[in-house]
Amino acid sequence: MSGPLEQSPETDSRARRRALARLISTRILGAVFVLWAAVTLTFLAVHATPGDTVSLLLGQNRDDPVLRARTIERWGLDHPLWYQYLLYLVRIPTGDLGVSYTFSRPVTDLLAESIGPTLQLAGAATLGAVIIAYLITFATSTRLKALRPVSQFIELILLSAPSFWIGIVLLLVFSFKLGWFSIVDPNSPQALVLPALSLALPIGCYLAQILRDGADRAMEQPFALTSRSRGLSTTRVYSAHALKHGTVPVITVLGLIIGSLIGGAVVVEQVFGRAGLGQIAVQAVNVKDVPLILGVTIVATGAFVIASTLVDVAALAIDPRLRAASTARS
Repeated sequence: MSGPLEQSPETDSRARRRALARLISTRILGAVFVLWAAVTLTFLAVHATPGDTVSLLLGQNRDDPVLRARTIERWGLDHPLWYQYLLYLVRIPTGDLGVSYTFSRPVTDLLAESIGPTLQLAGAATLGAVIIAYLITFATSTRLKALRPVSQFIELILLSAPSFWIGIVLLLVFSFKLGWFSIVDPNSPQALVLPALSLALPIGCYLAQILRDGADRAMEQPFALTSRSRGLSTTRVYSAHALKHGTVPVITVLGLIIGSLIGGAVVVEQVFGRAGLGQIAVQAVNVKDVPLILGVTIVATGAFVIASTLVDVAALAIDPRLRAASTARS
């Protein structure tokens, strides 16, 4: 008699397609809501902060009534906030994110020019975090298990430290002191190592804790005991089976982290003087450049939604139990 997990290939394929379709439709609705909420909260927060946008834009000429009137008229700042908010929402589906007050250029053009380096940094940090997590977990769960308390202590320190502080330490030690990594040319692959590592270290340590916990629980399951009774070494069982069982929760958490990596990358870019969303975001906040701030918010939120969706799809592909549960709900 077959159990719920013992399905034919055809049945499993149909279940996977139904689960995927249900996931995509749910994600589309969720993405619209998340984007709306992010834009709305950011819009309210920017206008609630102290400082007058016109005065910040004019600088020393803030007291010139003619320039002030021209600036207000040019950017439509004489309209009520509710009108500016609704006008922005209507323009989003058309891809019109407005014109930056600071750069006098379309926000979409500025984002397209700046997002590349930021995505490169976030991607390198994600890959580095996954590698760090698996190396730590495998090393402290097999041959070097005695070092696990030391590893956990170091993980706690790195988890408690902000990425920009880690970046400053890495910069001082490995660039200024040892001279191993140069940051003079921001476009060189060498200049990407330290910024990516400053983001990857705390995330990798967090993922290592989740992966290790899941793998340790898997080693206590009957399949692991059976495998070892058949002559397989503990290392073999751990690497071939236990780590796979611990991967699903890691993938789920990673989807939530990837979106926040965009925000972390913005801060780290300032520490290392890298081009990217960080530079334009700081300038936008300093003068309350609302269209540009909202554009950066949409990019960060969109990255979170896309990453979490891809992670959910990957989890369904890896774990048949999730497909079975999703199919049962549909």
